[in-house]
Amino acid sequence: MNNNLNITIIQSHLHWENPAANRAMFSEKLRALDTPTDLILLPEMFTTGFTMNAKPLAETMEGETVAWLQEEARTCKAAIMGSVIIKDGDTYVNRLLFVEENGAVQTYDKRHTFTLAGEHKVYTRGEKHLLIDYKGWKICPLICYDLRFPVWARNTQDYDVLIYVANWPKKRIAAWDALLKARAIENMAYCVGINRVGLDGNGHEYVGHSALYDVLGERLSTSDYEKEFIEHITLSKEHIEKNRRHLQFLNDRDAFSLE
Repeated sequence: MNNNLNITIIQSHLHWENPAANRAMFSEKLRALDTPTDLILLPEMFTTGFTMNAKPLAETMEGETVAWLQEEARTCKAAIMGSVIIKDGDTYVNRLLFVEENGAVQTYDKRHTFTLAGEHKVYTRGEKHLLIDYKGWKICPLICYDLRFPVWARNTQDYDVLIYVANWPKKRIAAWDALLKARAIENMAYCVGINRVGLDGNGHEYVGHSALYDVLGERLSTSDYEKEFIEHITLSKEHIEKNRRHLQFLNDRDAFSLE
């Protein structure tokens, strides 16, 4: 078990509906990393931007982006996580991929499809949580709109880190800031949100605000919210255990089941 977990946040613009250009761009950023890390975070739909044009852009799990992630994870000697459009049988999903240095891939399909953009008409929603055990850390990965639904993120399995990959627009960025902090506090876990910047093909503006909060809701990330950046942050298992042991808020959770 590692008492510390080193996380790298890459907040970037995205090339609209251009997987090859985005893979090349992120490869360049990954080659520039000069600090050892355990986990590298990329945004939601990092190969395309948040598009409903699934049919011509979807890949399979045997496609180029999964292979690219496996190669980059090997090269960086770290796990890499982000979401992409995947064709699964006769359906399309917004699928988060967690790829380790050894090539192992774990997946989570976005539970809450964004009805305001018609995502529910294009992508099939997921039905299962993913809890990742990585270097002795329990990680719960979720996607963008999931952030608005605290029951889905409820910490009933004592995870250590809650991570949201997103394309969250400027016009609702105040909600992003508030909800990330709230998810950290209520779950007594580190909470990380990785967003994008720039304009997409629909004219929506993104201003980032990628951030990492500790179990008390203190923001640990210090980079400029609204520009491209790469930031390395170290998470401490001692911080989690000390505060949970002292405060014991999770022991007072209401008992109910989710259907």
